Amino acid sequence: MRVAFFGAAGEVTGSCHLVHAAGQTILLDCGLIQGGREEHQRNAEEFAFDLRAIDAMVLSHAHIDHVGRLPLLAKRGYRGPIYTQHATASLSRIMLEDSARLAASDVAHVNKRRAKAGQSPLEPLYGLDDVHDVLGQLEPISYDIWEEILPGVRLRLSDAGHIIGAAIVELHADEAGGTRKLVFSGDIGPKGTPILRDPTPIREADLVMLESTYGDRLHRRRGDTLSELGEIFDQVQRERGNVLIPAFAVGRTQELLYWFAQYFDEWGLGKFRILLDSPMATKVLRVYDQHQSLFDEAARKVWKSSPHPFRLPNLRMVDSIEESRSLNDIGGGLIIIAGSGMCNGGRIKHHLKHHLWRENTHVIFPGFQAQGTLGRRLVDGAESVRIFGDEVKVNARRHTIGGLSAHADQAGLIEWYSHFEGRPPVYLVHGEDTPRKVLSGLLNERFNAQVGLAVPGMEVEV
Repeated sequence: MRVAFFGAAGEVTGSCHLVHAAGQTILLDCGLIQGGREEHQRNAEEFAFDLRAIDAMVLSHAHIDHVGRLPLLAKRGYRGPIYTQHATASLSRIMLEDSARLAASDVAHVNKRRAKAGQSPLEPLYGLDDVHDVLGQLEPISYDIWEEILPGVRLRLSDAGHIIGAAIVELHADEAGGTRKLVFSGDIGPKGTPILRDPTPIREADLVMLESTYGDRLHRRRGDTLSELGEIFDQVQRERGNVLIPAFAVGRTQELLYWFAQYFDEWGLGKFRILLDSPMATKVLRVYDQHQSLFDEAARKVWKSSPHPFRLPNLRMVDSIEESRSLNDIGGGLIIIAGSGMCNGGRIKHHLKHHLWRENTHVIFPGFQAQGTLGRRLVDGAESVRIFGDEVKVNARRHTIGGLSAHADQAGLIEWYSHFEGRPPVYLVHGEDTPRKVLSGLLNERFNAQVGLAVPGMEVEV
């Protein structure tokens, strides 16, 4: 068995790895590369491997940096099966249809400028037809069941505790020297995340591919984070301002609404209008409701209580663009949750443009902001930013809320690896170099583990 790394190897987006096992080839993830213009352009490049050689694919979860280039695979000729968990299959339709519409809208905007300059038009990365083609290739499977996906190759998906349907991938292959066991963590969630079950400990592996997003830091205690959120809402009430929350449609939005329900009275949330300005996130809420069997015990009880997280008395789902635009004229009393989570697109960009200059606006960043994104520039303290061609002064208060991360922190990653018997070699993926180097040193120091940092094009034996 051999593994080749082609994405999320030295960065946190564009997850993509190739496994050669039992004479066959399996692709793990095919995510969108996110960031600035340069990263966006990389998505359109030719794949660095032969699509015709892929026999099957496994998708770890439905975040766009893991699923976002699947339609491009179909567009360029891949016709094989794509194995994934049932909830991930449901979410993938929502994520990919939205991605295709955004791509078409962005290209249409660019082509207007190109036409004025006498330049030829560009095409979007893929269209809805490509999305529908690849959705037909999804093969949903359940957690905790071994499936023979190719002759001599068995797959098991286990709950990763990251978002609903997120999976740890185990591949066992019959090779000449015996069975080889590869474990790909996907994205590992922290223990105690609301709604979701804790990440599944895995015991056996010959090689582990481990995410390392927060390999150099510990998350803030969740209780401290919730206290800070309460303080922010109290301050905004006194200032009669608005709150903007750029949130990922899958995972972070649902967790925020969960906490809103739990602290509705304590945080005085009844004094706000809570707007979920994300048609995609609204669809995702329905998927969560449909897959309550994947919830932890506490969440199943909350779903039967009042207020229901997805049906708060002052929560409104904003569908139309006209209603979304009308929010920009309201100077106070709003909590607006909108995508994209890194502020690179979606309705949150419009709200930021119209509210960042206001001193009584507060922007809460509850998730990771990749290099090159608007969200990262704001988190790093930019005094002004360019949005839709206009320079916008940043007078708003910015709050980075690390305790709500859907990724395990350094301690969580180390704890998850500690369950492996025999301390198998590990290659760190899905992380920038500084976090990976710190985590590598700790894994080696505590477990005497052989640790490698994956780079694009690297190939290793299992």
